[in-house]
Amino acid sequence: MSLRDQLTDALYGLGWGTVKKLPEPVAVRLGRSIADLAWKQRGKGVQRLESNYARVLPDASPERLAELSRAGMRSYLRYWMESFRLPAWSPERIKSAFDPKDLHYLTEGIASDQGVILALPHMANWDLAGAWVTTKLETPFTTVAERLKPETLYDRFVAYREGLGMEVLPHSGGTAFGTLARRLRDGGLVCLVAERDLSSSGVEVEFFGEATRMPAGPALLAQQTGALLLPVTLWYDDSPVMQGRVHPPVEVPETGGRAEKTSVMTQALADAFATGIADHPEDWHMLQRLWLKDLDPAKKPPAPEKGTS
Repeated sequence: MSLRDQLTDALYGLGWGTVKKLPEPVAVRLGRSIADLAWKQRGKGVQRLESNYARVLPDASPERLAELSRAGMRSYLRYWMESFRLPAWSPERIKSAFDPKDLHYLTEGIASDQGVILALPHMANWDLAGAWVTTKLETPFTTVAERLKPETLYDRFVAYREGLGMEVLPHSGGTAFGTLARRLRDGGLVCLVAERDLSSSGVEVEFFGEATRMPAGPALLAQQTGALLLPVTLWYDDSPVMQGRVHPPVEVPETGGRAEKTSVMTQALADAFATGIADHPEDWHMLQRLWLKDLDPAKKPPAPEKGTS
């Protein structure tokens, strides 16, 4: 393991081992201070965040985009502070920390035993939403995680999420899709973060007026298993309670081949994500390249983002 990988792993270990022990007001102030410092340094992540926000709000002034990126970094660090502390939260705290709207789409889908796929963008705290599902709804689910480097960091994330009641499958290896399909055919729940796939297998969609690629997996799983496909968006307000919305189901088209159906369904997911992001752009934690125009065709797709798979 390289020195850089050792340092990365040690820093995440410090977060999970130390931040969760801090009094909550101290953790909140620490997260905001780190966010503001990172924002003032205007590194590549902050610049990319502003560039992405400019797609969401094309008429925004530079001052507005800077204001938005500062709020975005604070939201991003709130995610991390919450995630580091989440393993120490009581079940009662987890149950009261999330207030999703239109939850009936999910609860009715779970009760139907047809299987449910929840597809989310990188908004607010998807780990907290998952912990709420396993705790409040008492429903376990399966998800997929990118293999991070170093391997010890990936192991930390798997252990963290399994500790919250999730079954975590590695994205690589080619077996995840089959396992997800089996879980859904058994009436289970699958949750996937699904707005960024810059591989050659991604489905091209229009997102805020420009082309990008999103994963085909959610749409393909729904077609193969008959499971309900539900987009979900998340956001923060000024309270300690995270907000969210379960959007209406994405239906499988009655006509067309598999590729055509997948394209239509993935575009519907993109449209639902765009609605939530446009309403709460500061809670969309996209510090990486997303749109095809931003990619250098001579280079390989960017590596998976660290720590937010």
